[in-house]
Amino acid sequence: MKTVEASQLARSALERGEGILRLAPAWVPRSFLHPGRRLRLAEEDLYALGVDRGGIDERWLSSCINADNQGAPPDEGLSYIVHDGQRCTLRDAVAALGAALLGPDIWSRFKRWPVFGKFFDNMGPIPHHLHQDDKLAALVGREGKPEAYYFPPQLNPVPNSFPYTFLGLEPGVTKADVRRCLERWNRGDNGILNLSRAYRLQPGTGWLIGPRILHAPGSLLTFEPQWASDVFAMFQNLVEDRFVPWDLLVKDVPAERRSDLDFIVDLIDFPANTDPEFRKHHFMPPKLADGGPELHFADRWVVYGKINGRQLFTAKELTIEPGHKVVLRDSGCYGLVVTQGSGQIGSVGKSAARLSLECPTSIRFGQLTLDEVFVAANRAAEGVEFENTSQSEPLVTLRYFGPDVNPDAPELG
Repeated sequence: MKTVEASQLARSALERGEGILRLAPAWVPRSFLHPGRRLRLAEEDLYALGVDRGGIDERWLSSCINADNQGAPPDEGLSYIVHDGQRCTLRDAVAALGAALLGPDIWSRFKRWPVFGKFFDNMGPIPHHLHQDDKLAALVGREGKPEAYYFPPQLNPVPNSFPYTFLGLEPGVTKADVRRCLERWNRGDNGILNLSRAYRLQPGTGWLIGPRILHAPGSLLTFEPQWASDVFAMFQNLVEDRFVPWDLLVKDVPAERRSDLDFIVDLIDFPANTDPEFRKHHFMPPKLADGGPELHFADRWVVYGKINGRQLFTAKELTIEPGHKVVLRDSGCYGLVVTQGSGQIGSVGKSAARLSLECPTSIRFGQLTLDEVFVAANRAAEGVEFENTSQSEPLVTLRYFGPDVNPDAPELG
């Protein structure tokens, strides 16, 4: 497929789709993890980028940010708009179209799409780690990374090896306790998980995780809206007997501080991590936003709440019963992915443009799918019609929004 200059292609695609853009899958490997095999990527393509790069265990959604992987090509992690056999990155389209795509508020404040989503899917747990806040990330020229988790039932037919997530630290844990773990980095398991607490993961629920909070995500496939950054610091040195190098602890630490254990320990927000009511302040059960059985659809909040007083992202899961349709109006642009079923999406009206939606069962690397779109702010506000064209299966989609788009979203707790 030919990659072309963004402005003309993006404008044509936006006009033809009446504010809805078709996106191609963006696959990302992680060399230190084992793929969980639930992303619907074909088995023979799990190592399509090379065994040395690691298995593909992530799919990035409506992404305008590069994956920070060693040896990665310059466009790894970026989503591509596909139109008339040509393509351009969503990032270039945002730069070319600005407010016409993102809406005046997000464009004027950020001049970019400041969030992105992903599916991550691993056979076992991820090392206990944190993401820096804006102040700490700025020391290496980056931005902080808050994030949220939702565990879609449709993509979790099996829990894999460890459906538990360690979150935060036990109340009473001290900086000296964590420092001793770092001192043991090359002397076997450093014991950081002994200081934390594991929560059993439940499909259909989620967690909101701010920066500087330790977390070791478990083995459920996870939908993760987050700030558009890829900073992290790994605090666990052994995961399932796989060694995590010190470099992954200090990747986003200033060079002169990479051996300073006190500085590294202070990356952790101790009051937030040792909160005795951690679950109350971070757990997200789904909450109905619109619809009900008599209306043949349900639109549920699955990501909501604020981080340090700010709404940075939100997400909803829409379920439509077979043979039914619904018109939704939203206050901002969004990225959307299908997790079950088939149907159509488009503007409102009999002669309106329609894009097919279809959840794939098996995807070859490089293949275009019909399960992902980006909806412009004007189209979202004017209305989007979703139709379930199946006579037997629900149509289920996830859509995530940027900062401050949904002031009516519920609070945590």
